[in-house]
Amino acid sequence: MPGLGYLSTIGQALSLLLVGLLAGSMYGIWFGYDITRYSPSTFVEVQQGAVRGLNTLLPLMGLAAIVVVVVLAVLARQRPTVLMLYGAAALGLVAAGLITRLCNQPINDAVMGWSTDALPPDWETLRNSWWNWHAARLGATILALLLLIAAVFTDRSA
Repeated sequence: MPGLGYLSTIGQALSLLLVGLLAGSMYGIWFGYDITRYSPSTFVEVQQGAVRGLNTLLPLMGLAAIVVVVVLAVLARQRPTVLMLYGAAALGLVAAGLITRLCNQPINDAVMGWSTDALPPDWETLRNSWWNWHAARLGATILALLLLIAAVFTDRSA
């Protein structure tokens, strides 16, 4: 089908860009901002700032990445290995999205209501839970990125 190669190439570039940005953002947070070492007031200020800046952007990028990777999987449906790799990458992105929506975002919502002057008694438990879920979604996203790279290389050589 004429033009399908261009659509696939554009989708591959876009998916690599989106998933790369997602993984890089999550990695930067994990590596550069160890919230478990912050004072209580610094944690609240940094976390609230991050939520204001990223709580909408990153999930929208994740959703867009899932859609593009699923489209690539559909385009590769006649090539089982490529289809499997795109499908596995999409599942990794879905796992990261579910962790974000069901685990991190409810904690983000709670933190947005906190004051640096009066933290709830269980604030450290919630902070640590957020951090652990963040590490899990980072792992899922990095795995998805590796699978996506493998899919693109396999697809391009097919």
